Amino acid sequence: MAGANMTFWMEFVLLGLTENAKLQIPLFVLFLNVYIITMMGNLSIILLIRISPSLHTPMYFLLMNLSFVDLCYSSIITPNMLANILSKEKTIIFLACATQMFFFIGVGSTEVFLLAVMAYDRYAAICKPLFYNTIMTKSTCIYLVVGAYCVAFLHALLHTICTFRLSFCKSNEIIHFYCDEPPLLKISCSDTSLNVIMMVFVAGGLILGSLIFILVSYAYIVNTILNIISSEDRWRAFSTCSSHLACVVLLFGTLVFMYLRPSSKYSMEQDRMASVFYTMVIPMLNPLIYSLRNKEVKGAVRKIMCRRTPIDTFH
Repeated sequence: MAGANMTFWMEFVLLGLTENAKLQIPLFVLFLNVYIITMMGNLSIILLIRISPSLHTPMYFLLMNLSFVDLCYSSIITPNMLANILSKEKTIIFLACATQMFFFIGVGSTEVFLLAVMAYDRYAAICKPLFYNTIMTKSTCIYLVVGAYCVAFLHALLHTICTFRLSFCKSNEIIHFYCDEPPLLKISCSDTSLNVIMMVFVAGGLILGSLIFILVSYAYIVNTILNIISSEDRWRAFSTCSSHLACVVLLFGTLVFMYLRPSSKYSMEQDRMASVFYTMVIPMLNPLIYSLRNKEVKGAVRKIMCRRTPIDTFH
């Protein structure tokens, strides 16, 4: 590269979802409403679990962390995207781009790991009910959640360092609405083979590893449920997993489509559309899924609505 006439960019331009000026305002209104619903839904779940003694269980401790992650996930991307929709200057400086990518990958990876931990919790509750309180102790839950955050952000740090060690001289236009690894690799003039290997084997391995863990857990769960004699008890056992299973299908289905499809079928347009789904739609849907399909959550809401005395101090 020595002696070549190249421009090395220190800021990028996020092209967003579309350059069609007629769609900018409708998209802004749509995504602003999605963001507001996401914030209200996830904050409500967190607050509800905090103030409802009946929800002070390992399952809801994990759900509270999932809601916190969804809240962060959407907040890392959406406010900047909304600002860019209304702005003529859609630039983002090098450091801000790296920071956004680090937290995006970190929070996204944490969600993947939390769903795996929640699958283990459901396995313990249904397959080992007599030992559930021994297996899922408070300290165990905390260790699992802290471990999920630590591994996720180490994974994010590795990807961020490997991406931003590259030189970006082809263009400073990112064909996306946030800083993600695939579109950044497209505008790099460095050798990106290491990054591709990491995306396939490290990121892909973590996604597939978590998915396999969840599938194995559910294989044991299904086998246990099928052996339950009472159809009512069988349905009750299945209903405790349905919300979690719906969230797993939504997230992992999108991630497998995004990162594990053949490179020959990669499309930036498909990438941006899928990204909208898992950065904005899924964080909005998760609290709705858990609140609409969960009797304990609905019961806690009814108790709060009917409570006439002040809320007791929560410890």
